[in-house]
Amino acid sequence: MKGTIAAAAMVAMGTMGAVTGAQAQATATPATPAAVAQPAGAAQTQPQTQAAVQARAADVASIDAIVAALYDVISGEAGKPRDWNRMRSLFAPEGRLMAVARRPDGEVVMRTMTVEDYIGRNAKAFATMGFFEREAARTTETFGQIAHVFSTYESRHAAGDAKPFQRGINSIQMAYDGKRWWIVNLVWRAEDKELPLPERYLPKP
Repeated sequence: MKGTIAAAAMVAMGTMGAVTGAQAQATATPATPAAVAQPAGAAQTQPQTQAAVQARAADVASIDAIVAALYDVISGEAGKPRDWNRMRSLFAPEGRLMAVARRPDGEVVMRTMTVEDYIGRNAKAFATMGFFEREAARTTETFGQIAHVFSTYESRHAAGDAKPFQRGINSIQMAYDGKRWWIVNLVWRAEDKELPLPERYLPKP
């Protein structure tokens, strides 16, 4: 989350994955998911503290489920209210989202956000711009109760767009506490002409 949750920084699911755009990445000011005051029509879910939000059991029961929830929660038509409490429920209280980008002068920068920062940066953009992010490929490593998902994302302004306006990688760290999965950190980087996605991270034919 896009971001995952990923592309949302553009404005972003990452998420997911999402969920960021080329312009936002160039300026290192992602526009993606958080619990601040939102413009009328941007969201209807009443904000809660992250620790108080109850996750949907189906969202956090498995790695597949929490990744799918991350992409789903940041995606929607322009003006469609996002369920930010659902977004909050996916992340550990200490969880962070980080967008890595290259400025026009070549400097590589990273913007670090709390879940609330992400929501605040993207609520207004989502009110006027359609944003859909989906997972195109994935590599997963697990050891005991920890997991790392390298999730290739594609971002579109409409769900039916033939081609994404942006692709990249959501690097998602997760942990299982015996009852549910948590997203601990989400770091994303969009591809550009100097950094195309390697073939090994592209969808298999």
